[in-house]
Amino acid sequence: MISELVVDVQPKEITIAVLEDKKLVELQQESQDESFSVGNIYLGKVKKLMPALNAAFVNVGHKKDAFLHYLDLGVAFNSVLAFQKHVEDKKRIPQLQKMKLQPDIDKEGTITDILKVGQELLVQIAKEPISTKGPRLSAEISFAGRFMVLIPFINRVSVSQKIKSREERARLRKLIQSIKPKNFGVIIRTNAQGKQSAELDAELKVLVKRWEDNIGKILKAKAPSLIFEETGRTVALLRDIFNPSFEQIHVNDKSVAQQVAEYVSLIAPDWKNVVRQYKGALPILDNFGVTKQVKSLFGKTVTFKNGAYLIIEHTEALHVIDVNSGNRHKSKLSQEDSAFEVNVAAAEEIARQLRLRDMGGIIVIDFIDMNKGEHRNKLLSTMQELMSKDRAKHNILPLSKFGLMQITRQRVRPEMEIATSEVCPTCFGKGKIKSSFLFTDTLERKIGYLVKKLKVKKFSLHIHPYVASYVQQGLFSLKYKWRKKYNAGIRIIPDQKLGFLQYLFYDKDGNEIDLKEEIEIK
Repeated sequence: MISELVVDVQPKEITIAVLEDKKLVELQQESQDESFSVGNIYLGKVKKLMPALNAAFVNVGHKKDAFLHYLDLGVAFNSVLAFQKHVEDKKRIPQLQKMKLQPDIDKEGTITDILKVGQELLVQIAKEPISTKGPRLSAEISFAGRFMVLIPFINRVSVSQKIKSREERARLRKLIQSIKPKNFGVIIRTNAQGKQSAELDAELKVLVKRWEDNIGKILKAKAPSLIFEETGRTVALLRDIFNPSFEQIHVNDKSVAQQVAEYVSLIAPDWKNVVRQYKGALPILDNFGVTKQVKSLFGKTVTFKNGAYLIIEHTEALHVIDVNSGNRHKSKLSQEDSAFEVNVAAAEEIARQLRLRDMGGIIVIDFIDMNKGEHRNKLLSTMQELMSKDRAKHNILPLSKFGLMQITRQRVRPEMEIATSEVCPTCFGKGKIKSSFLFTDTLERKIGYLVKKLKVKKFSLHIHPYVASYVQQGLFSLKYKWRKKYNAGIRIIPDQKLGFLQYLFYDKDGNEIDLKEEIEIK
């Protein structure tokens, strides 16, 4: 299997697509001004205590107060408070290695015994704001790397349960215990399997330095205040999924490409050449077939094989997926065997959809009914195998007697939602448009306005691929005539995300030129 990463950097958002054998399997979109990412550390202020929930609401600067449960304080919370008090009293940051750690908090304790309203404390975003809920917090601070997670204020070392070999688990635990600083805990990740001392020691030093470089900010910080910002979304995703099967990483922005290249050269020097800056004329997502797949995969109805399709519905409480065989028919197969074949194919597409849309919480799947127990068991094992590549924690229950499969999947950030239907860009949903034969006249008037009124001599025109083909066809094409008539440098860019009669103008630096409707030649 060959994996590729495609990164589309735009002024307002960054889109990251993961392709496996050219098929889209993960898609992340993040606003450029988004500041509440998982992993960010804040100095927050307790706004309200909720004894009935054994939790507190903490102000971290979000429009809704963040939620902090007692069990998310972490066993070492007394040590965190002692550290903060030392900073407040002495006005300096103590060396954590020289501190005496405090006893663990009582697991059966209550939030009112530990916190009080107005108290400032260090917290980390565990879940992003979802729907009407604010962020979910943890007071157990951690710094994630590729091979390990560093946790200040504790001394234990634990190993990922996905590492099955006892010898390897013992080797890694002994190795980390010998090199880690005092009063720092470490969780050894699955990626550390087989790694040698030099690589692990190098990353451990980077994570400790990250703690030391950022914790000093609490001296001058006033709650709510950002203390540490998690690595950029591109690098954070790459940290979790990077492996030697990556053939190429394509980025259309020079600075982001440089960040990614630096990170890859740090964690895998032999693979630094896989990072490439995309300089093509087509939008990067169109060039790698991402836009077309997004349009076909994010709707309510998703077809997957021989006419079979899924119906995907979302509610506040859960997600429901209905499997349908459609008009598919094979005379050679019995009804039972045909249902089993459709269900197995549906399982493959559902596993892909869960990763792609990042669906979390409870997912209920209504498969086509099967009578044979061996088919039902085989379907369960197939789904478990297909979801083994899913990095989100999940649990899959066997088919119920009604043919329903229930899956719980970790919800860390809001589910990915992309509108696949398009509002008419010309009539704006009113139902009446100008004749399409006059569309090229509209484009010519816009070009005339750009050149004569705005004095823009070099620009690119993004239009639907069908319209682009029409504009550029023939030796004396419309594009050629426009260039000659207005003495301007015009580039025609086919853009799959645009509607049939939609258009966008960009200057030579890639900035959109805003031509509003009132600019139509009067």
